[in-house]
Amino acid sequence: MDFLPFTRPSLDEQTIAEVSDVLRSGWITSGPKVQAFEAQLATLMGGRVVRSLNSGTAALEIALRLIDIQPGDEVITTPLSWVATANVIVLAGATPVFVDIDPVTRNIDLDLIEAAITARTRAIIAVDLAGLPVDRDRLYAIANQHQLRVIEDAAQSFGASWGGRAIGSFGDLVAFSFHANKNITTGEGGCLVLPDASLTGLCEKLRLQGVVRLPDGSMEVDVAGGKFNLTDIAAAIGLGQLRHLDGFTARRRELARHYFAHFDRSLGCELPPENFTDSNWHMFQVVLPLERMGITRGEFIARMKAHNMGIGVHYPPIHLFQLYRNLGFGAGRFPHAERVGAGIATLPLFPAMSEADVERVCGACAEVLSEVVQ
Repeated sequence: MDFLPFTRPSLDEQTIAEVSDVLRSGWITSGPKVQAFEAQLATLMGGRVVRSLNSGTAALEIALRLIDIQPGDEVITTPLSWVATANVIVLAGATPVFVDIDPVTRNIDLDLIEAAITARTRAIIAVDLAGLPVDRDRLYAIANQHQLRVIEDAAQSFGASWGGRAIGSFGDLVAFSFHANKNITTGEGGCLVLPDASLTGLCEKLRLQGVVRLPDGSMEVDVAGGKFNLTDIAAAIGLGQLRHLDGFTARRRELARHYFAHFDRSLGCELPPENFTDSNWHMFQVVLPLERMGITRGEFIARMKAHNMGIGVHYPPIHLFQLYRNLGFGAGRFPHAERVGAGIATLPLFPAMSEADVERVCGACAEVLSEVVQ
């Protein structure tokens, strides 16, 4: 049977033709397609200002710059995320303060945040793991009480919602990713949703070397920016993807329901929360029962590959990487994140999959685990 990866982007022929048109136009860097993409994103975000970028990481970096995070400041975040979430804090010269996860949602445990707040705390970066939103009501209640800024690392939750409102259509700074494995993609890319229009000028300067172009053709630079702009090639892909956003989200939810209906729960795996209202089902992740398995997660992945399917690991706990061990973190600090991070496995889930594909994955999991779970 064909190899089934844990994800695969869905790109239609119309989008491919539109990318070809951009290439033929001669205008392939930031231009009219970027402007059109930002306009559509703004509409989805309820009219808020949205600026496209070349990655979700860039969105986080610029968000920290916009709220003037400085060396010595502390930023609270989760240890269970793509390492970029914490790396941007370190690159800003600030101190990442990790808070353990809720073992059910696998998002940051909101009950533990207040104990981590100090006089140096300036912001919270909350991550929507696998597209399941952090409780926005509680998150903002905590932030407002302690006068903290919020950066929503919504890299995985484009198309998700909270309380009937689209993620990104409310709140403080919201960073999205359009990487190849996300629910919509631009190949590489991202965007930042701004809380008010007053930050637009600085955001635009920070994404392109701090340059301001003047009417007479000259330019000025009064802040050091980066090289974070999106290309028209990428934006053309994004525009094509936005046409299918609702369909992609609905299909992911259907496939997730099929997983719940067919996954053998007697195997001892921990399944994600069955949320079909808020989550965009970016990933379907199980936590393997390592304490009952006679094999490692790596061996499980290898055996699943022998069944011609790919399994992802999202994510190893950030604080156990050498960079963060060198900063004083170590094993035992965040037990829930460490246990989940050690056993988490991302099963195949993408819109082009069929129900038969889901059943095939569930069958392979049952075959592999029934041989090794004691």
